[in-house]
Amino acid sequence: MAKNKNSGLGFLLLFLIIIIYLIYQLLKWTFLNILGILGIISVIAGFYFAFTRKKYNLTLYWPIFAIVNGFFLSLFWFALKEPFNTLAILFLCSFMYFLITTIVMLIRKNVLWKRYSGITASLLVLSIIFLSMAPPLENNEPNKTLEAQKTANKQESNKESDNNKTVPATASVNNEEEKQQAQKEEQAKIEAAKKQQQQEALAKKFNLEAATVARVVDGDTFELTDGRKVRLIGVNTPESTTRHEQYGKEASNYTSSKLAGKTVWLQKDVSETDRYGRLLRIVWLQVPNDDMSEKEIRSKMFNADLVLNGYAEPSTYPPDVKYADYFRKFAREAREANKGLWAYGEYGTTKGDLDPKQSNSSTASSSSSSAKSGSSNSSSNHSSSNRSSSSNSSSNTNNISTPASSGGNEYFANCTELRKVYPNGVPSNHPAYQPKMDRDKDGYACER
Repeated sequence: MAKNKNSGLGFLLLFLIIIIYLIYQLLKWTFLNILGILGIISVIAGFYFAFTRKKYNLTLYWPIFAIVNGFFLSLFWFALKEPFNTLAILFLCSFMYFLITTIVMLIRKNVLWKRYSGITASLLVLSIIFLSMAPPLENNEPNKTLEAQKTANKQESNKESDNNKTVPATASVNNEEEKQQAQKEEQAKIEAAKKQQQQEALAKKFNLEAATVARVVDGDTFELTDGRKVRLIGVNTPESTTRHEQYGKEASNYTSSKLAGKTVWLQKDVSETDRYGRLLRIVWLQVPNDDMSEKEIRSKMFNADLVLNGYAEPSTYPPDVKYADYFRKFAREAREANKGLWAYGEYGTTKGDLDPKQSNSSTASSSSSSAKSGSSNSSSNHSSSNRSSSSNSSSNTNNISTPASSGGNEYFANCTELRKVYPNGVPSNHPAYQPKMDRDKDGYACER
C-alpha cells in the first residue's frame, strides 16, 4: 500500500510539473505575441458585435472597424514580429479607414465629419512617429521564430570558431600590410612637408615670386591671373601679334603649351618693368636649388628652354645681363643643331644677339656715303662677311638706281618698299629710318 501511494504521488507531481511548464510556455508565447493575440481577439469581438448589434444598439461601422484592424494587427505581427513596424502599419490602415469615413460623411454632410477628421489626423501622426522609431524591415527576419534564430546563431558561432583556426595568420598578415601602408603614407606626408618647406626657403633665397599664368600673348610675353603682363628677360621670339615673322606662331603655341594655366616662379634681375609697363622677369618652371647652376638653368628655366629648343634668340638689354652668357651659349647649340627658327638660316628669323647688326649698320652707312660721292664700294664689300657682302651688293645696286638726296634722308612709303632696297631693315642712325616703321620701338625699323 505504501509503494502504491508513493508512486501515485510521483505521477501527480510529474503531471503538475508538465502542466506548470505548459502554462509557462503559453504565457511566454502570449506575452511575446500579445499584439497578434489582441488582433485575433479584436476580430472575434468584431464578429460577435456585428451579429448582436441590435442587442447593444450598435451600427455596423464599429464592428467592421474592429474586424479589419484586428485582422491587420494579427497579420502584420505574425508576418513582421516587430512591434513598432506592426503598430505603424496598423495606424496607417486605421488612418485610411477613417479618411474614407470622413470623406463619405463630408459628402453626406454629416456634422460628425469634423470629429472623424481629427481622429484621422491623429492616426497619421501616430503612424509617422512609430515609423520613425521602427528599425528597417530588411534587418527583420519575420519567418524565423526565436528558436530558429538561436539555432542559426549557434551555427554561425560554430562556423566562426572553425574559421578562426585559419584566420589569425591571414589577419596578422593583413594587419602587417596595413601598418606598412600607413607608415608609407605617413612618411610620404612628412617628405612632402619637408619638400614644401625647402621650396619655400629656396624661393625666398632667390627672390622668387609664385604666380599663375592666365593667358599667353606671344612667345615671350604672357599675362598673369592678377592682370599683370610679363616679358621674358634675355630672349626674343619671332613676332606673331602686330606683325608675323617666320616661326612666330610656333613659338607662341609652344609657350602656351608650357605656361597657360600653370603656376610658375618669377625672378627679377635688375629692371622692374620695360617702357610698356610689362614686368621683366626670368621664369622658372620649378624652384632651383642653385639659380646659377647650368644644369638647373637648362632643366628648370623657361627662358633657357625657349633658346635651347630654337623658339627664341638671345637678346640682351643691359642692365639685365645675369644669364646673357648662358643664353648665347644655348643659342649657338641650337643653331648648330638647326633647331626651330635656326632651320631658316644662320641668323634665325628675328632679331637677336647673334645677328651682325653693327656690321650691317656700318656697311649701310658706307654705302650711303659712297653713293653720295659716286665712288666704288668694292673695298667695303671685300672687308665684310659673306652675308654682309651679299646684302651690301644688293644695297649698292639699289642705291645706284635710287640714290639718296645730297640733303640727307631717304624716304620710303612703307616697309615693303624699304625692304626692296634694304632687305634686313635699317637702324635708327640710317638715313632711311622712320619711327613709324619701328613698331616694337627697338631702334631698328622694318627688321625681319
